[in-house]
Formats: sequence, structure tokens, C-alpha cells
Amino acid sequence: MKNNLKNPRIKKIVYYFAGLIGFILIMNYVVMPWYVNSPEKPVPKVVGLKASDAENILKDADLSPILGDTTYDEKYPRGSVIYQRPNAGDTVKVGRRIYLFISGGEPSVPVPILTGKSIRDAMFSLERIGLNLGKVDSISSNNPEDMIISQQYSPGTPLKKGDYVGISISIGQISSGISIPNLIGKSFMDAEKILADSLLKVGKINYQASESLLPNTVLDQYPSAGNKAVKGSNVDLFITKSINPNEVH
Repeated sequence: MKNNLKNPRIKKIVYYFAGLIGFILIMNYVVMPWYVNSPEKPVPKVVGLKASDAENILKDADLSPILGDTTYDEKYPRGSVIYQRPNAGDTVKVGRRIYLFISGGEPSVPVPILTGKSIRDAMFSLERIGLNLGKVDSISSNNPEDMIISQQYSPGTPLKKGDYVGISISIGQISSGISIPNLIGKSFMDAEKILADSLLKVGKINYQASESLLPNTVLDQYPSAGNKAVKGSNVDLFITKSINPNEVH
């Protein structure tokens, strides 16, 4: 027998079976009795709650929350729990993992590039992804007549399906009119003053989060700089806002 144990292959087999027997004994006399005798409790209902609130409630109940996949769901706000497994009310052991599936909110689509296109092509591009053509302004420019020269939202801006996107089309050159100033990079206060000095007004203000620019900085404008407009026309502004640290991404 001793000679057989000197054989590396036989020695390996002996160690394997010894380890297997040890594992079975530990599971049978230590792990299983502990699991069977561990306390049980019902799973709290966390569907509809914010993910952070749901995690705290489950941890307070001595359970282990696990964040699962994010799924778009119009019925639940972004960042809230839409489904939990095991279900609320199920009786489970203390420390049991509770899987939470999070809502991504209402699905959004990126605004396509519309500048340089005709109105017909723009309508097709928007309707194909579930958006609609909004207000159409006519502005003088050096571009060909009926060409889209600016759009309300920058390409790539996420919008909800069914939203409207306004555009400005060229009516060719005219000899008179106010040239719209360049406001990008200016503070909102400076942009407001520049427009007032140019006999123009601030139109619709769209706020967008930015990590790199100071709040109240002009990101974009509509119509764009260089276009002609009549006295008192509105210029829509896209302004930065500070990012809410509690906002779920």
C-alpha cells in the first residue's frame, strides 16, 4: 500500500476522494444544519420605490439587494424598481439575495441631423424614429431657398417619441434685417444683453446638464448666428444646468 501511495497518480486520486468526503461531511453536519435552522422572514415590497430606497429597506430587513438589468418602462419613473425576485411577501432565509430590476424610464430617441435637408426629407427622417416636425421658421440666409439651415435641437439630443422638432428654412438673401449674434459660450446674462442690444429677445430656454461647463452657459441657439431676423424676433437658447448628484443615469 505504501508503495502505491508513492505513485503520484494514485496519491492524487486518494487526495481527491479525501477532500470530497470532507466536503460532504462539512455540508451535512455544518452548512445544512445552519441553513435549515436560520431564521426566515417575508420579503418587503419595494416595487415602485427608488433603487436606493429599496436597497436600504432590504438591508434593514437583513436581506441582500442585487441590482439587475435596466429596462425601459413608461409606467415607472427612471431609477425606480419595476420588478423584484423573490416577490414581495415570499418567506426567505435571512441574508437571501433579492434581485431588483430598474426602470430606464420612457425610451428616448436621438434627434437626427436635419440641416441641409429639404422639409420633406426632414419629415421622413423624424417620422421614421417616432418624432414630429414642429414649427417651421423662414429666415434669410446665403443658403439655397427651402434648405433647412438650423434645427431646434442639436443632433443627438435625446427626446421622447412623439416630441416635435422645429426647424428654420432659408428664404434666400434679403438686403435688410438684423443679423443674429453668436451667443454660444456666453453666460445667460450676457446673451440676454447682447440680444437686447440687437433689438432681439430671448425665446424658449432649454436646460441641459453639463459636467464641463458652468451653469447658465449658452450651449446652442436657435436660429443660429449669422441668420437674418426682423426686429423683436425670438432666439431660443440651450442653457447648461448643474447636475443633480442624486439623478440616476
